[in-house]
Amino acid sequence: MGQMPCVLCWYQRIAMFPLALILGVAAFRNDASIWRYALPVALAGLAVAGYHSLMYAGVLTAPIEPCRAGPSCSGDGMVVLGVPLPFMATASFAAISTLLAILAKNPK
Repeated sequence: MGQMPCVLCWYQRIAMFPLALILGVAAFRNDASIWRYALPVALAGLAVAGYHSLMYAGVLTAPIEPCRAGPSCSGDGMVVLGVPLPFMATASFAAISTLLAILAKNPK
């Protein structure tokens, strides 16, 4: 999108990018035990993304302080298909965490 991410978005990327690599390798190797390594990373990303989403929605009274160092996440440019980026990240981490938790309960 041609914009620098805010600090919280960087933390979310720090969690998401390794997940893409780890889960890709696990899918290639058909490794059902990957949940042991990927679930903590996904949950950490979910925590940051959830906090960011709560700040974005105004549920938390603190302003989006980390966004002052870079672009603001509350601008119209931070919406994709009508969904704000913090909400999209939260949904992604929640979906990954849910699928990994299902895999943990039902190993092959």
